[in-house]
Amino acid sequence: MSSPRLKIVSIGGGTGLSTLLRGLKKSSADLAAIVTVTDDGGSSGRLRDEFGVLPPGDIRNCLIALSEDETLMARLFRYRFNSGGDLNDHSFGNLFLTAMSGVTGDFAEAVRLTSGVLAINGVIYPSTNSSVRLRGQFDDGTWVDGETRIVADPRPIRKIELYPPNTAPLTDALRAIHAADVITLGPGSLYTSLIPNMLVGEVAETIRASTATKIYIQNIMTQPGETDGYMLAEHITALSEHCGGNLLFPNVIVNSGLPSASILKRYEAEGASLVRYNRDVLNKMGLRIMERDLLAEDGVIRHDPDRLARAVLEMAGFARAHHG
Repeated sequence: MSSPRLKIVSIGGGTGLSTLLRGLKKSSADLAAIVTVTDDGGSSGRLRDEFGVLPPGDIRNCLIALSEDETLMARLFRYRFNSGGDLNDHSFGNLFLTAMSGVTGDFAEAVRLTSGVLAINGVIYPSTNSSVRLRGQFDDGTWVDGETRIVADPRPIRKIELYPPNTAPLTDALRAIHAADVITLGPGSLYTSLIPNMLVGEVAETIRASTATKIYIQNIMTQPGETDGYMLAEHITALSEHCGGNLLFPNVIVNSGLPSASILKRYEAEGASLVRYNRDVLNKMGLRIMERDLLAEDGVIRHDPDRLARAVLEMAGFARAHHG
């Protein structure tokens, strides 16, 4: 009799979540992704303003990540118009999700049906089906509305809130968390991709009540305008403070690989630096740390999907589940 398939729920947004999913889809695990929907910039922001749809961009990236890499539909979903007109910089995938949302009148249902069109290996849930925006408070006490404006402001962030508050979660997303063997958070922008998911009603409480292995995946670099100068401990502390003071993810995966000096120099010129950490401080916080070389080798500093997926499965004690 075959053993039951490992159930993994990955939470986040941006390119980090899709990178992880690209690696995990090669495992034999049942995958579910819970994706933030607070983006208000670029193509997603324009569609949000024009059609009142939830921002489709991060969802589209996850759909592509979980589809067969080079199918015609996956290539279509990646296609970005370059017209100089109204369609300029919109991706076909964003327009498809917007149209499907208009047809169904329900964004979560649009994501479910689009998942079928792409025949993806997994399930994707928006973190909420409600139109929600981010509000950020800076260290000087002032508030700014909107993700794009928060990220563009160089002042240190004190806290993030959803507006309106009391945002309802998707029941199916809570069910997936409840049934999970492994729950991951990250990699991704701390204040704009990760924490917003934790602020949706009942999500943090459901994770806290879960007996799953809970893993936080630390970004390799700090993010200008968001986590300038943050060490790993400060990422964890900010996350805990937004989750009612609870340390929800006691297992942490960090990259130990060193990028080349020339690539680092390029990033540092843009205000990003390697996230440092002090093992003693992390041990005192009750964290279990796994260090692995997770660098992709392609001239930019980002996680390699396969190495990252392997680390997640290893940390969860299921390394043999990788690649079936």
